Amino acid sequence: MRIQKSAEDYLETILRLTLRNGSVRSIDIATDLGFSKPSVSTAMKRLRENGYIIVKPHGLIELTEQGREIADKIYERHTLLTEYLTTIGVPHDIAEQDACKIEHILSEETFARIRDHAERNSRQNRPE
Repeated sequence: MRIQKSAEDYLETILRLTLRNGSVRSIDIATDLGFSKPSVSTAMKRLRENGYIIVKPHGLIELTEQGREIADKIYERHTLLTEYLTTIGVPHDIAEQDACKIEHILSEETFARIRDHAERNSRQNRPE
């Protein structure tokens, strides 16, 4: 199932903030993304209705299994693409921005080839 880029971005942000802070609330997402709280609340409602998140007591947001699968996939793409772009000389801040754009449009096939290439180069460049 394909979801919108904005939903993928929200799920990835929830995952990143959970990994960093242990818990996530709407205000954390709004602050991180620079969006208004009402915009984030609307998005969280849609993600909840579609089964990607659960909103716990005190407004804590957790990914469902389905939401976590999507978030993991996008986060892996973002991380690997950022690293890959920096290794070929792109400044880190630009690599981050470009990875965020690229991660949503790459086919599974192309991403698999980029991952394979990055892993081969990583193994070749390790000291023995």
